[in-house]
Amino acid sequence: MKAVSVLRASAVGLLLSGVIVALDESSAAQADPAVGTWQLNLAKSKYDPGPPPKSNTVTIEAAGQGSKVTAKGVDAAGNPTGTQYATQYDGKDSPVTLTGSQDYDAVAFKRVDPRRVEGSRKKAGKVVQTYSRVVSQDGKTMTITTSGTDAKGQKVHNVVVYEKK
Repeated sequence: MKAVSVLRASAVGLLLSGVIVALDESSAAQADPAVGTWQLNLAKSKYDPGPPPKSNTVTIEAAGQGSKVTAKGVDAAGNPTGTQYATQYDGKDSPVTLTGSQDYDAVAFKRVDPRRVEGSRKKAGKVVQTYSRVVSQDGKTMTITTSGTDAKGQKVHNVVVYEKK
């Protein structure tokens, strides 16, 4: 009889542990104000050098202690562009799949505070751009600032503003 009680207590403890972990991951995802779909606001953005893209939409999903990012757009010449990666905010490299530009092949990010993520974009293990993503206090605007060089070796400094859909 005692063995059955111990087994029940162990099963209940294991079940509660799973619920607590699930709740912890769920609350972390809900706490990330970047989660959602974001539309590029060209009028508020600055691309140096230009030209800016015609459009871009970024979707950010919670993924463990990090996020999965998918971006789709159209460049200035009318060609499709895309970015996809999943990353944890631990400063470690995560591979990136790009359509169009080949400026970088990995990202490494750390969360600075609930609304800010900073890090780098890398090509063949070398940092080529710094990155900062900030979500406004009201959660309606996301600003991404990148500085460094592109695949052609040109200096870039972009301040790109997105609005939540």
